Amino acid sequence: MVSLPGSPVTNLLQVLFLGLSTFGPGACVQVELHVPEGLSSLEAVEGEDVVLPAWYTFKGERAAAKVKPWEVLTLMWFLEQKGKDKKQVLSHISGATSSEAGVSLVYSMPSRNVSLRLQGLREKDSGSYFCSVTVQDRQGNNRSHSSKTLELDVFVPPAPPSCHLLGVPRVGTNVTLSCQTPRSKPLALYQWVRPPPSTQVFYPPTLDAIRGTLRLKNLTTSMSGVYTCRASNSVGSAQCNMTLEVITGPGAAVVAGAVVGALVGLGLLAALVLLCQRQGKALEEPANDIKEDAVAPRTLPWPKGSDTISKNGTLSSVTSSPALRPPQGPRRPVAVTPTPSPGRVPTSALSRKGAVPVMVPAQNQAGSLV
Repeated sequence: MVSLPGSPVTNLLQVLFLGLSTFGPGACVQVELHVPEGLSSLEAVEGEDVVLPAWYTFKGERAAAKVKPWEVLTLMWFLEQKGKDKKQVLSHISGATSSEAGVSLVYSMPSRNVSLRLQGLREKDSGSYFCSVTVQDRQGNNRSHSSKTLELDVFVPPAPPSCHLLGVPRVGTNVTLSCQTPRSKPLALYQWVRPPPSTQVFYPPTLDAIRGTLRLKNLTTSMSGVYTCRASNSVGSAQCNMTLEVITGPGAAVVAGAVVGALVGLGLLAALVLLCQRQGKALEEPANDIKEDAVAPRTLPWPKGSDTISKNGTLSSVTSSPALRPPQGPRRPVAVTPTPSPGRVPTSALSRKGAVPVMVPAQNQAGSLV
């Protein structure tokens, strides 16, 4: 043990002076930056405010110690994100503070509480926030530095989703109800329900909670109504409604088939008409053709007037009367006189009628005179 010369009171004053001088401007000051114990990351919701807590002390001091008059603080907050350069969001140097929009210190300087406030959070504010503290005296001596990092993850509640219908809601068919939200962090899960009075909750495999689809099979009219899709994550939820109307009329395929069948029938009918016309023309053409090599039809000789032919081939002219003309005026029924069978007419009868006997040369079958 080392004894100091002088009175006990003097020795006590010397000890106190030495203790205080360790935190004086001439001493080497060791700064320690603190965050709440066990806190390394924070979670916040987009649109809200968040505080990143931090404060500093000198080694051996209690946390509530006040700022000493000789302390000159240099404070900086940075944001680090993957794939991007480090960005300074706030600085306090020589009593002057500058910051990005929506970024500020919780306490006004001078203060040993250097907590950072972020207002109106956005998803892009997520990342690692790095706090750096440097303390020196007014002459710029006895510098000491300390730093800490806090992770911030900004969550986004699901934005209002959009509901869509895939397929034609006809009796007996299958359709799919689709629901998707444009933004959500973390990813949203989907649930389809039917609200009262037709309360119904759907589960897999009919429901795909990740993709947001609901598969309805073999539709019936009782399945018509309102369907609600709810998208939700750990920080919020949103929903959309869809009205399903199951149609009972004929399907589009039936109508299309009927139209196609009618067109095919008309085509076949037109083809049949054309075929018949061609066949009719083909039958008419041979009858109208004049063939040079054809044999003229044989004309049978008919007697003129009252000429008669005897059995031996002799033509006797009895009388020659003019042809009858049709009477003027209304027609009267004509009496038909039976034609007498051809035979030999007596010469006396021919004489009474004034006929002159004529000698006709005999002919053979070939037509030559004998």
